[in-house]
Amino acid sequence: MAEFLLIHGASHGAWCWSEMLPRLNKGGHSARAIDLPSHGDDPTPVNYVTLDLYVDAILAAIKTPVILVGHSMAGYPVSAAAMRAPDLIEKVVYVTAYLPKTGESLADRRRKALGKPMAGTVQMSEDRKSYIYPPDKCKEMFYQDCPPALADAAIGQLCMQAVAPTSVALTVSPALTTLPRHYIRCTQDNTIPPEFQVHMTKDWPAQNLHEISCGHSPFFARPDRLAELLIQIAES
Repeated sequence: MAEFLLIHGASHGAWCWSEMLPRLNKGGHSARAIDLPSHGDDPTPVNYVTLDLYVDAILAAIKTPVILVGHSMAGYPVSAAAMRAPDLIEKVVYVTAYLPKTGESLADRRRKALGKPMAGTVQMSEDRKSYIYPPDKCKEMFYQDCPPALADAAIGQLCMQAVAPTSVALTVSPALTTLPRHYIRCTQDNTIPPEFQVHMTKDWPAQNLHEISCGHSPFFARPDRLAELLIQIAES
C-alpha cells in the first residue's frame, strides 16, 4: 500500500485535493494533503514565506516514505524536498508542474514558457512581495473545464502568493534525478502550455510520462482519471 502526500500549487491550499483524497483512499492506498505556509488554513504571514519554509513543511509532514505529488508551482518545493531527504520519498509525481532546471528559478521557468500565458495575469501587492490572481481571469486560466460549482468555490479560496519562493534557483542533483519520477501532462492547460510541459520532459523515459485531456486542474476536471494514473504509478 502506498502513501501519497499531495502538495498544491500557487495561491491554492490542501482544499484543492478534496475530490482526490476519497478516490485514492478508496483505492487501497492512503492519501493526505497539506497547506503550505501562508496557504489555506496556515497562519504564516505571506511575507515570511520562503522556498525553504515550504520544504520544511513538506518534510515535517512525512514520517514514513511517501509518493510526493506536486501540482504546478509545487514542482519546485517537492523537488527541493526530495533532494534534501531522498530517503523519505519513494517517487515524485509532477502534475502539470514546473520542473526545476539548474540555475533557474520558477519565475525564470515561467518566463520561458512558450506563449507566456501568465504574463499580465496577476495583481501585485503594494510592496510587490506577493500577488493574487484576479477572479475574472481564474476560470479561464485554471478551471475552464471544471464543474462550475467547484470552480466558483475554488476561486473564492485563492490566497495571496508569496514571490520569494518562486525566485529561488535550484541546483538539480542526483538525489532527485535518481529517484523514480513521473510527469502527468495536461493537454488542454491554459496556465503551463502543453508544449512547454513536453519540452521540460523531453529527455524522460516514455513509461514515466502520462497525459490527461484537461486543463490545469485535473483534480477537479478529471479526478477519476487522475486517481487512476496515480494508483497506476504507485503500483508500477
